Amino acid sequence: MSIVLYYAPVTCALAPYITLTEAGAQFEVRPVNMRKGQNRTPDYLKLNPKHQVPVLVIDGEPLTENVAIQMWINRTYPKAKLLPSDPKQELKAISIMSWCASGIHPLLARINNPARVCDQPGTEAGVLRCAHEQIYEKYEIADAMLAGREFFFDHFTAPDAHFFWCFRRGTQFNLEFARYKNCTAHFERMKTRPSVQKVLAFEQQVQSDFAKVA
Repeated sequence: MSIVLYYAPVTCALAPYITLTEAGAQFEVRPVNMRKGQNRTPDYLKLNPKHQVPVLVIDGEPLTENVAIQMWINRTYPKAKLLPSDPKQELKAISIMSWCASGIHPLLARINNPARVCDQPGTEAGVLRCAHEQIYEKYEIADAMLAGREFFFDHFTAPDAHFFWCFRRGTQFNLEFARYKNCTAHFERMKTRPSVQKVLAFEQQVQSDFAKVA
């Protein structure tokens, strides 16, 4: 089976890189330089008309969206236990990943580029203020979910990888995290995993390579 992950630094493509590594999958990674518009080339748009990452190409067939990708990885590598085996807990895990994708990620995107959601002059400060208020609420919810736990479930699962990205992205915007002790502990715990160390080292190398052609 051929597996290719299209990946861009800093993006949520980090999450399937982690879980593919955790699963022991053999996969190729193809970096996408989004600053250079590689995600909008005709060839890339054939894979994903949404011009986003991640894209997982399985035997030539592209699969997009993190939740779907993580479910495929779990079904293909069940021994890795990337989702809980209990059906109700599995649905809860899918719910957490969906929340990361649709509840947290859009707020981080607004903080990264407020002009993309409102182009009226002088509105950026208001967009940022509202996004900050809402993202702090999301982290507070996650902090409660992680109270007294190492991971969201009894062992590492795909939601941990996805939320790791959500929290890490927030740290890159210098948000205030002192009150989210459980999220911070989870973040630091995740950074000790070999799969996370591998993707972070890879990200650094890709960023260095991209800088050479800037």
